[in-house]
Amino acid sequence: MFELRVRVFVTGATGFIGRALVPRLQRDGHSVVVWARSDARATALLGADIDVVSVGAGQEALVTALSSCDAVVNLAGEPLLGARWTASRRAVLRASRVDVTEQLVAAIDAASPRPRVLVSGSAVGYYGDRSDEALTESSAPRDDFLSQLCADWERAAQVASASGVRVVVVRTGVVLGRAGGALAQMLPPFKLGAGGPIGMGRQYFPWIHLHDLAALIAAAVQDDRYRGAVNAVAPGQATSRAFARALGRALHRPAIVPTPPLALRALFGDAAVVLLASQRVEPAAAKARGFAFAFPTLDAALADILGGAPLTIVRRDDAWEMQMTTAVGAPIEDTFVFFTKAGNLGMLCPAALRFRTDGPIPALGEGVRINYRIRVGGLPFRWRTRIVSWNPPHDFIDVQDAGPYRMWRHEHRFTAQEGRTIMEDRVSYAPPLRMISWLVNGWFVAPRLREIFRYRADIIRLRFGA
Repeated sequence: MFELRVRVFVTGATGFIGRALVPRLQRDGHSVVVWARSDARATALLGADIDVVSVGAGQEALVTALSSCDAVVNLAGEPLLGARWTASRRAVLRASRVDVTEQLVAAIDAASPRPRVLVSGSAVGYYGDRSDEALTESSAPRDDFLSQLCADWERAAQVASASGVRVVVVRTGVVLGRAGGALAQMLPPFKLGAGGPIGMGRQYFPWIHLHDLAALIAAAVQDDRYRGAVNAVAPGQATSRAFARALGRALHRPAIVPTPPLALRALFGDAAVVLLASQRVEPAAAKARGFAFAFPTLDAALADILGGAPLTIVRRDDAWEMQMTTAVGAPIEDTFVFFTKAGNLGMLCPAALRFRTDGPIPALGEGVRINYRIRVGGLPFRWRTRIVSWNPPHDFIDVQDAGPYRMWRHEHRFTAQEGRTIMEDRVSYAPPLRMISWLVNGWFVAPRLREIFRYRADIIRLRFGA
């Protein structure tokens, strides 16, 4: 076992999984170093409390950074779906996984002292299409492109064991979470009642809740019992048809319209195997080490992701009021400090908002103004916020000086309660286009606010615990 607080180097930290993992590691008291192409983007997405090493700084800078770290988590890799697997695309998929891992392992070997553990990504695609065969970490790969890509990826990581580094390879299933990942692509047709099983629906669909995956990776960093392959899938197995039915139940929509295999192959070519292969994967290694899944069943996972923290929006004359209460698993002083660091604002926003500040970030206090940019519905907006009340550690209020709303006032209140904090948000706002503001609010503004504030509640839960 590690001591409580260690320094963790993370690649792929600005991706869907990485943005959940970083606050989860920080919750355990770890400091985080991120390897990223853009320092500004990494800081905007991951908050004020990380260090960034630029990919462009070269191998020497990478070795220097790794020499100061105790652990490495390697999440680098281009998405498997999104483009047909042409020869050039296959080369990109390989380079972003195998080549990057080889570069990282070479730097680990050159580091002095070396990190003690490498937790490196892989995928259940390692097993290939296996029908209803029960698959554990000891099952062999197949000889198709995706299986061999994963096998080569894992071999590249395992080379680090020759340098005395404990190596864990995490074979991840379909990751389900809010505001990104596979579920974000599935939701639109399901919400319209046009969703259903992928392909024939009989293939097994290995999945895991994003928060369970972050917790499992954090456990692999800390616990010396984790070595070799670990299947990152929930114990509640499901076929594609069972998943479609569970998603339909969660949305109160029918889920009977299948996506034919021929249509998927026409759209994705060989990449359709990611959606059509059957892998009945069991989390044997995680179970053997006593890992406790917070979301072991699909119904529980989907209820959490599609529901989320209680939030109300009611009309008040010509405006609306949103209220939300969040229990934060940290003392009031720590909670207030976190929420009053302007550099953490982007960490609390879904990636689709593309949040970024304009100019230097000031220390917050009464009268301070913050300028930033966001995208809402694909449209860019400039926003200037001003702090009009400042009463640490109990409350502060900000208002919109310039931005898309006719009026915006956000009250943040913090109450200490037996070692944790109850945080209350009350937002009074008036949407644009006064004559049809009720329509703008119902169709556009209120759904976005629910999405943003529930995403923020998820990050709070990852960062501080529930």
